[in-house]
Amino acid sequence: MTSGGSRPTLTGFVSQMGHEARPAVLVCAFEGWNDAGSAASDAVRLVLGSADPEYLGTVGDDEFYDYQFSRPKVRRTDHGRVIDWPQTDVYRLSLPQQPADLLIAIGVEPTYRWKAFCQQVFHLASTHRVALCLTVGALLADVPHTRPVPILLNSDNPALQEHFGITHSNYEGPTGIPGVLGMVFEQQMIPTFSLWAQQPHYVAQAPSPKVQLAIVDALEELLATHFPADQLRDDALAWQRGVDELAGSDADVARYVRQLEQATDASGLPEASGESIAREFERYLKRRDTGRGESGPNYEI
Repeated sequence: MTSGGSRPTLTGFVSQMGHEARPAVLVCAFEGWNDAGSAASDAVRLVLGSADPEYLGTVGDDEFYDYQFSRPKVRRTDHGRVIDWPQTDVYRLSLPQQPADLLIAIGVEPTYRWKAFCQQVFHLASTHRVALCLTVGALLADVPHTRPVPILLNSDNPALQEHFGITHSNYEGPTGIPGVLGMVFEQQMIPTFSLWAQQPHYVAQAPSPKVQLAIVDALEELLATHFPADQLRDDALAWQRGVDELAGSDADVARYVRQLEQATDASGLPEASGESIAREFERYLKRRDTGRGESGPNYEI
């Protein structure tokens, strides 16, 4: 891992806050509504796998999950079958060349008792000197797969807004666990920063390597750190070619993609409205109700 350039970074922001002991930046991602195409959780898992992390603890118990909705998964190991239960694991990633280390919280959005869940995450993070919380998510949006992935950066913290030249989000409506967790940290005077990538809604199925790569690239800039992603870049190119072929084989889909391209090129700005997030929530509920076991791209036009 190497340090980055002169752009404003989260680690640089933390270094200005003045800490007696070495601080950490918490990076969180959760499977569920907040994770279109599994892009956010896959990106944070790549970050986690870029070094040798220290396991700090687990947040998750029967009281937080409906196992008919967030089902446990069985897998085989050299020692037999094991069951992976929905939970959130927290790790520490040392960044010796940076003024702050990383804490990584990666898991599954809980079904129940969100307030208690967030308090447990906060308690575990605060014991490891977290000075800033970065939540990472991905949402479905009316964007074309042929253009760069829009990345939305927001914060309610005035100092972070000034440091990065960003604003707060104007969104009002249904929220996910990153939004709730961010508010818990803000209430405890820990600055919070959010990163959202926009996934083309007509290819909603996981994996989504192009969107995942965009998140990894954004995290590299924000944290002034390099995460090896050569294989992911190859996967993103292959994904792009595959979606091009699928879209080209259907005249209606091809026409729709051209409309999105024209709208995107005309605006020159990522779609960041609350309406897009509300539409994503409705699509998420529809996918949950109809089941998510189907393979292949999910065209929702």
